[in-house]
Amino acid sequence: MRKVGPYGVETLPQVYAAESGPAGYAAESGPAASIDVPAAPAACRGARTERARLQWHLRDGGDPAALAEEFLAAHGLALHDLSRPATARHDGTGVCGAAFYLSAAAGAHLAGAPTTAPEPAPTLPDLTVVVYGHHPAPANQAGRPASAWWLGEWTESWTRRQHADAVTSVRAAIGRGDVYQTNLVGHAAARYTGDPLPALSRLGALPGARYGGVLTGDGWAIGCASPETLIEVTDGQLITRPIKGTRPATAAGRAELLASAKERAEHVMIVDLERNDLARIARTGTVTVDDLFTVRRWCDLWQAESTVRAAAADGLGLADLLRATCPGGSVTGAPKRAALTQINALEPVGRGASMGALGWVTPGRVDLGLTIRTAAADGQYLHTWAGGGITWDSDPAAEVAEAAAKTAPIRATLAGR
Repeated sequence: MRKVGPYGVETLPQVYAAESGPAGYAAESGPAASIDVPAAPAACRGARTERARLQWHLRDGGDPAALAEEFLAAHGLALHDLSRPATARHDGTGVCGAAFYLSAAAGAHLAGAPTTAPEPAPTLPDLTVVVYGHHPAPANQAGRPASAWWLGEWTESWTRRQHADAVTSVRAAIGRGDVYQTNLVGHAAARYTGDPLPALSRLGALPGARYGGVLTGDGWAIGCASPETLIEVTDGQLITRPIKGTRPATAAGRAELLASAKERAEHVMIVDLERNDLARIARTGTVTVDDLFTVRRWCDLWQAESTVRAAAADGLGLADLLRATCPGGSVTGAPKRAALTQINALEPVGRGASMGALGWVTPGRVDLGLTIRTAAADGQYLHTWAGGGITWDSDPAAEVAEAAAKTAPIRATLAGR
């Protein structure tokens, strides 16, 4: 277990200056002043100070879900019983809540699945919990200008042919009855110079970024533009909003998505998986689907989303919530454990900051987005990930094109276009 000093969201430029040499970086009052942790309450924005931080890597050993729950409780944020209504009040004093991040690898670890693929950004932790208190925002801070931003060419972790061959391998596994669906994700990295924080913070302004924001640490940062709710808990109600099915955001694309038997079948498989995940931690008979296959827009894409709801079982704590829902079904497949085993065998590198969880927790309330449409920075590279669900009816070339369409707005935004 690592407890790291206060490297909150306002301090990344100084952290990176230490990690990356003499290049100039924006000061805290520059572009970083307008960014915030995804799902943080409005009352906490711009008036937070870091009180405590937990960072954990898989190599540290132990149970990250239990570590997170214990750490939060030790710092005044007890999440041992999420079935009770929220009692926290944001009155401008005391602890207000915590940023929470869990990697896809940590989620697979919780599910008992293998995690042997090498991570492309090993400085990124697998669990980060940052406890914040209220603190009046300093007035009239003067910062130095940001340094010039340069982003190099993207290098893919696999070729288009290798990606297509992995799709074919999944289809063969479906034919054998090993899985019904597996989500395949590719990775790319690009060198950069300058301060990465303004680029990452721009992701939160992308249309449809329900979980837009940034989380930073010592030598790393994560920028999120995710539209997908992994798990939300409010007043004892559990909600997940899986997204499956993608088309261009045109009238023809919308009609094609609604008419696609393949996309609907893929979507319903994941809705059933999410219903099962919630049933493990819900009061008997309370799992319902409020909306099924509702088309919503993210950037220049239509995507199909459903809402699954349930009442939390008595005494449900954060650790059991994470064990039941991580990693998210829409980025793994069905059955989840079998899909995770196949993912580990087929994907050449780990998923890093993508396909995990990022958001805000406080007593009685949890709001975690699934880290799709997410980028990360280490001391030298920006990293992106994108993919899609593979079913028997998947066309390899179309799946490769879909992944490229999902990552294109992220890369363009990071480049400043």
